[in-house]
Amino acid sequence: MATYIVTGGAGFIGSALVLRLIQDGAEVVTIDKLTYAGNLDSLADVMEHPRHHFVRLDVGDAAGLRDAFARYQPDGIFHLAAESHVDRSIDGPAECIATNINGTFTLLQEARRYRQQSDSQARHRFRLVHVSTDEVFGSLGATGTFDEDSPYRPSSPYAASKAAADHLARAWATTYGLPVNVTTGSNTYGPRQFPEKLIPLAIEKAMAGDAIPVYGHGEHVRDWIHVDDHVSALVAVMTRGAPGSSYAIGARDPRTNLAVVRAVCAALDRLRPDPAGPHQRLITFVADRPGHDLRYAIDPSKLERELRWQPAIDFDHGLRDTIRWYLDHRSWVEHVTNGRYRGERLGLDTDR
Repeated sequence: MATYIVTGGAGFIGSALVLRLIQDGAEVVTIDKLTYAGNLDSLADVMEHPRHHFVRLDVGDAAGLRDAFARYQPDGIFHLAAESHVDRSIDGPAECIATNINGTFTLLQEARRYRQQSDSQARHRFRLVHVSTDEVFGSLGATGTFDEDSPYRPSSPYAASKAAADHLARAWATTYGLPVNVTTGSNTYGPRQFPEKLIPLAIEKAMAGDAIPVYGHGEHVRDWIHVDDHVSALVAVMTRGAPGSSYAIGARDPRTNLAVVRAVCAALDRLRPDPAGPHQRLITFVADRPGHDLRYAIDPSKLERELRWQPAIDFDHGLRDTIRWYLDHRSWVEHVTNGRYRGERLGLDTDR
């Protein structure tokens, strides 16, 4: 039975990964600082499970990481802890730098220390999957896709901080022989996503009868993947990936932001009709985000070819199930939004 540490395990993708690993029979240690986007409600199904352990910890805390590694003796680490919202990084880049760069550095150092002190079999088994984003590549033109060899051209403080972390992870693999894999994933959606991201924000605004904000004219294109498919790819990378290799994760499903919001509205019209009229009436175009990348698209051929991975959830089906989950879990939404975030517009960069 493998033991895995998941940093950021109380977040969106992290909690889905924890649930999947427990289901697969692994022992899982969730490490999370529990910032605004990390919530133990997302782990309610496994918090009392005998194979799940929770440690409230900042990944920048070297001593805390050292203690956790010594206590739980992980076979692998999934590193998802990050400040992950572009708009927040525009308003407050310091937190991105602290967590995404300095936190990753600290994790890599402690993982290296832990592996060096392990016996030969444990050193051979150990893997670290560093989970990143396609935003590190910047914006595509009208054609083309990102893959593992795409040049880095980050546009936002968030993307720049993740790019720096990726470079650190690869450097620790090359210089110190730490068996690291870097994944660059496309836009992920599904249950338990904090409602500052496009799809849950659109759901919540529509449910409340409020204006649904769409940046610019909604022409920005993102490549969408369901969280369960993203998680299955991460597990494939951990268990079958070649140490030191990078993998681009995507489901080959690019759509404009406006098309996504319209799909949310159409699904809500069927699932929860509004007496005031179709939900599309609420779509409101707002001033664009500074430095907003126009288009992302992922080519996951390497992942498909080398690790025999394929996405299993098409967007329309996944979106309907996601909306149903938010409709059926109103208490979760209330719990995660009763703190600092109230659905307000972020990332306006008022000093420009």
